[in-house]
Amino acid sequence: MFRFLNFCLLFFISSYGYACKFSNVEFDSKFSGGRLAQCQQLDQDKFLLIFNPENTPINDSPWYSFKVTARQAQTVNIVMQVNDGKHRYQPKISRDGKHWQKHAFTLDKGQMQLALTADSKPTWISGQEIISNLDYYFWGKALADAGIVDQEIIGHSVQERPIYSLAARAGGKEWLVVLGRQHPPEVTGALAIFPFTETLLGVSPLALKFRERFNILVVPDLNPDGVYHGNWRHNINGVDLNRDWKHFKQPETAAVNDYLTALVAQKQKIAMAVDFHSTHKDIFYSMPHDYGVENPELVNNWLADLQQAITQEYPDFQVVQKPGNNPDKGVFKQYIADKFKVHAITYEMGDETDRVFINKLAVKAANTLMTTMLATQEQN
Repeated sequence: MFRFLNFCLLFFISSYGYACKFSNVEFDSKFSGGRLAQCQQLDQDKFLLIFNPENTPINDSPWYSFKVTARQAQTVNIVMQVNDGKHRYQPKISRDGKHWQKHAFTLDKGQMQLALTADSKPTWISGQEIISNLDYYFWGKALADAGIVDQEIIGHSVQERPIYSLAARAGGKEWLVVLGRQHPPEVTGALAIFPFTETLLGVSPLALKFRERFNILVVPDLNPDGVYHGNWRHNINGVDLNRDWKHFKQPETAAVNDYLTALVAQKQKIAMAVDFHSTHKDIFYSMPHDYGVENPELVNNWLADLQQAITQEYPDFQVVQKPGNNPDKGVFKQYIADKFKVHAITYEMGDETDRVFINKLAVKAANTLMTTMLATQEQN
């Protein structure tokens, strides 16, 4: 069989994205969140795509995202290889970059293989659904335009991209802090933060009562450079932001720390924080209840209430809590506990957790958290 052993020409596109052009097929990552390092034609309809991390050492979370087009419709067989890692994310496919579904694949000796029919209309292949910086901005703008929150710029990334916050200010002085997208590929955490936040900001009697007492600060997209470039883990400086909450050497973490520090200086109080991530399974990482934070049983009570609420619809689901204390790691939940003496939790959604379930769990998590915090407030 006729074989092609030469690498195609690689084009560097305006500081991000590559295009690989062959006689009939083109691959490119010339869009926000795209990632593709190298292409090789192995056969008439078979192509090897190679993906590299932004730097090493790095968490083993290889991100890939690219588009495929063909001048004339044909079957395209793709072999995907990652350097300095092994595949974590199952492929998702889209014809418009907005609506996604899982795509069949096989793994052979560390390489992911899949086939699709390509034509002149782009087909996206990505490790997870694409949620861009613009998606966050317009989501926040819609909430601000509706008069629900103030959308503000609290800082800038290394490459001067704005870091937006959404603030709902009540008459009280206590704040619930919600954080997201420290790690660019962790999209299921992003899929959870939207319904979670919208429930907090809703018009239910519970949400209205909650916002009479508690202010809400949401920073949904802390790593806009990493999101834009399709990084595996880090910001553009090659730093894991969730290891920088001790020394604040990166402008992204420094922006949040400065904001929260200023609130406390104004006699405001941080009451609780939730940080959204993704991992291989659904899990809630908390501080130990006896760590010395205020309202020591708050998280235990919240997650127990969440278990009861979700069991009504999903009787087999178990809310898994894993307490931990890592004072030297520089993770966000530890920072909140050490500096503000209150609980924080890392809310992790599984990479392949059902998307409908992610939404339902987030709504119940927000409602039960509000109930728990109000009950704690009343007891005090």
